[in-house]
Amino acid sequence: MTPAQLRAFCLAFNDASEDFPFGPDTSVFKVAGKMFALASLEARPLKVNLKCDPEIAVRLRAEHPAIVPGYHMNKRHWNTVTVTGLPDRMVRELIEDSYDLVVAGLPRAVRLRLDRP
Repeated sequence: MTPAQLRAFCLAFNDASEDFPFGPDTSVFKVAGKMFALASLEARPLKVNLKCDPEIAVRLRAEHPAIVPGYHMNKRHWNTVTVTGLPDRMVRELIEDSYDLVVAGLPRAVRLRLDRP
């Protein structure tokens, strides 16, 4: 997955936006103002921080050397994923899971607004 593909995939989710609160080199992808992915798209290797269910995070880290506790994040809930170390399909699934976890934590009224076409 290229940086452009990662950006496009993150922005394809309903109500997703890109912000740069940590400077111009760090893309923060949000839904309803809440972060679901963080990446330095110019960095090599390409890495992305993604939210993850804590129990699944432990299993993923044990099974995949390209997945480690989230750098500068709550390590229980966030993973840093080296994109080049995993199949594209898996990276897309991890991003989607992160988005879904963040949406699930939003107030009901916001979730209902996101469900509208």
